[in-house]
Amino acid sequence: MNSSRIYFDNAATTALDPLVLEAMMPYLTDKFGNPSSIYSYGRETRLAVEQARKSTAKILNAHPAEIFFTSGGTESSNTAILAAVRDLGCRHIITSPVEHHAVLHTVEYIDTLDMAKVSYVKLLPDGHVDLEDLDRLLAASAEKTLVSLMHANNEIGNMLDIHAAGNICKKYSAIFHSDTVQTVGHFPFDLRNTPVHFVTGAAHKFHGPKGVGLLYINENIKIRPLLHGGGQERNMRAGTENIYGVAGFAKALELATAGYETDSVKIAALKKYMHDELKKHISGVSFNGDVFGSSLYTVLNVSFPKTEKTEMLLFNLDINNICASGGSACTSGADAGSHVIRAINNNPNQVAVRFSFSKHNTIDEINTVVQQLKTLV
Repeated sequence: MNSSRIYFDNAATTALDPLVLEAMMPYLTDKFGNPSSIYSYGRETRLAVEQARKSTAKILNAHPAEIFFTSGGTESSNTAILAAVRDLGCRHIITSPVEHHAVLHTVEYIDTLDMAKVSYVKLLPDGHVDLEDLDRLLAASAEKTLVSLMHANNEIGNMLDIHAAGNICKKYSAIFHSDTVQTVGHFPFDLRNTPVHFVTGAAHKFHGPKGVGLLYINENIKIRPLLHGGGQERNMRAGTENIYGVAGFAKALELATAGYETDSVKIAALKKYMHDELKKHISGVSFNGDVFGSSLYTVLNVSFPKTEKTEMLLFNLDINNICASGGSACTSGADAGSHVIRAINNNPNQVAVRFSFSKHNTIDEINTVVQQLKTLV
């Protein structure tokens, strides 16, 4: 990595761990067999996929038969939401206004096709989902309902109490999908003891490769695939498997799990330090979401007072070799602003910037960024 570049956009993507690359290399070179072929070349790649599935299931405390590898969080959420409507009979979807677009745009699409109607749960002032409102919406719903609520928000970091939400869904026999892209690989999971039907993951959020993800489908539900063809992934996702991606996913998850205790403490300290330094040195700064409550240790979302200078803030940070983001990286190009910030803090006199950290960041980098911000703001 360019040593003069400061990368504070780890919620968008992370650097590939060299050990992950090492685990992927054999499948990019001599172990190139098609896993659906019956000869030994094929069998060794088939074995790699099944070992990755077992290792991932063990870490998440799920059954290997509940783990499906996909191209990432977007495909996983699309598959789950569409299947809930098409195969599980959900005619009503409850979601929140601050979901990732992989969820929001999918439910809007289903709504326009008149396959299900969509309701949005209220948010509390700090950006958390109002679970009492979720209960009310479910109580009032005459039809089978899918609830899709993210475990942690990718822009402000707020975390849902997934057990509380799942138990409310259970009470009304609703199907529960949670976009866990920001939490798989960042927190311990115990899916056997979590009341959820679908969760998702993406390797590139925890130092794995891009373009490979996970869909967990609880063994008590049966759905049909989104992609049809050769019946790969136990008939759930047709198409030749992304072998090196899958091997990379499993290795990255294994490393993230092994490093969780140390890394999470270190990263949380960086977040706290940056928060304190910004408060100390920049007047009028404020923070979005439940910053030190139920929140990701990796994300700090900051609002700066809007001036001629701060309107160009991300651009000026970029010129100074500092990578941060305004909203979600997945809405790049035309900067329409952030739908998440609009939903919780629609203040036209503020400019929001998300700084997100990894184990590779340092206190020195934060000091440099704060110095730059003093001149830019």
